[in-house]
Amino acid sequence: MAFDETLAERIRDHLASKPDIEEKKMFGGIAFMASGKMAVGVSGDSLMARVGAEQYEQALAEPGVGEFGKTGRPMTGWVLVDAMTIADDETLRHWIDRCVGFARDLET
Repeated sequence: MAFDETLAERIRDHLASKPDIEEKKMFGGIAFMASGKMAVGVSGDSLMARVGAEQYEQALAEPGVGEFGKTGRPMTGWVLVDAMTIADDETLRHWIDRCVGFARDLET
């Protein structure tokens, strides 16, 4: 499955000034790692967002958010945020920062 290059570029632009960010091809899309831990990615035209198990149900209740799972089974701790929801830069930045913060907290 191809991924939305425009969304990937929007993520790159936001993460450009942040330290210790790495980009990798993964899950048929692209992923962005923070301090070596996957934080966000692009799957099709949606944002793969790592929110963690404790925030999973809360994230699923938010508008435009659904389950993520490539094998047909949802991956707890990961959600997909649809393209319409992240069409504006402020909402996309919110999700990126939320997920990068979560990934960085995994270090401690």
